[in-house]
Amino acid sequence: MQNNLGRRLVGAMLFGVVVYGVLVFYRGTEKISAELATFAWSSFAIACGLSFINYILRFLKWEYYLAILEIRGVPKLTSFLTFLSGFVLTVTPGKVGEVFKSLILQEVRGIPVERTASIVVAERVTDLIGVIVLIAVGSSRFPGGVVWMSAGLIFVLAILVLVGSPAVGNWVVATLPKLPGPLGRFGARVAAKMAEVFDRLRTITAPRHLVWPTLLSVVGWGLEGVGLWIILGGFGEHTSLPLTGFFYATATLAGALIPVPGGLGVTDKLLEEQMARLGSVPAAKATSAMLLARFATLWFAVIVGFIALAILRAMYPSLRATNAPSQREDVDKQSAT
Repeated sequence: MQNNLGRRLVGAMLFGVVVYGVLVFYRGTEKISAELATFAWSSFAIACGLSFINYILRFLKWEYYLAILEIRGVPKLTSFLTFLSGFVLTVTPGKVGEVFKSLILQEVRGIPVERTASIVVAERVTDLIGVIVLIAVGSSRFPGGVVWMSAGLIFVLAILVLVGSPAVGNWVVATLPKLPGPLGRFGARVAAKMAEVFDRLRTITAPRHLVWPTLLSVVGWGLEGVGLWIILGGFGEHTSLPLTGFFYATATLAGALIPVPGGLGVTDKLLEEQMARLGSVPAAKATSAMLLARFATLWFAVIVGFIALAILRAMYPSLRATNAPSQREDVDKQSAT
C-alpha cells in the first residue's frame, strides 16, 4: 500500500512540476521571481489556515453521514485522522481515491467498505452543489448572471434526480454483469455491493439530509476562495471577493469534471486565465497567485493526508500489516467503481 501511494504521489508531483514549469517559463521566470520576492508570505499562511478550516467543516459532513448510516463507536480522533488520510489520494481524477478512507476505517474498526463508500459519493455530490452555488453567486457580477444561476439550479436538480432515482441505480447494477469480457466478470462480482452502495446513497442524499452538508460545502469551499482573494491581496491586487470566489469555483469544477489527477493543468490554467482576463490581474501576478493557491489547497491537502496516515499507523500497528497487495487491489477496485 505504501509503495503504491508513493508511486501515485510521485507521478502526480512530476506531472505537476511539468505543468507549473511550463506556465512559469511561459510567463517568464524572472517576472515570477520578482513577484514572489515582494509577496506578503503571511497571506499564504492564512490561506493554508483557511484550507484547514475547510477540512474541519468537511469532516463534520463525514461525521454527519456516519450518524445517518448508524455507524457508531468510532473515536473522534480516529474518525478525524481517517477522514484526513483520504487526502493522500486527492490527486486522483475526481478525487475518487478518497474512498481510501473507507478502506482505512475497515482496517482500524472493522466496518465494511461498502457501508461507507456511499459517503464519498455523497460528499462529492454536496461539494458539487456547493461549488455551483458559489459559481452562481459570483456570476452575478457579470452580465447575464441570471442565466448562469438558472443553469446551475437546473444542473443541481438533474444531479439530485440521478443520484436519488432507484431506476438509475438499478439500471447500473443490472448493466455491470453484461459488460464484455473481464469488465463483465468484475461487474458481476461487485454488483451486489454496488446495489448496497446505491441504497445507502439514496438514504444519505434524501432532501432532508442535504441541507446541512450542502451549507458546510458552500462555506468550506468559499473559504478556499477567500484564501485565493487573500493571496491576491498579498501581491497588492484587490479583486472583489465574489469574483475571486467565482474564479476558484469554476476552476475547481472544471478540474473535477475532467479526468486528470487533481485537476492538474486544467484547474491551474483556467484559474490563471480568469484572474488575468476577467480580473485584470497582471499575467505574472496571476501565475504566481495560481501557484500559491494550488499549493495552499491541493498540495497542502496531500501533506495533511500523509501526516494523518502516519499518526494512524502509529496508533494502529495493523495498518502496517503485510497484506499491502490485497489492500492496494481493493483501493483500485473501489476507485474504478
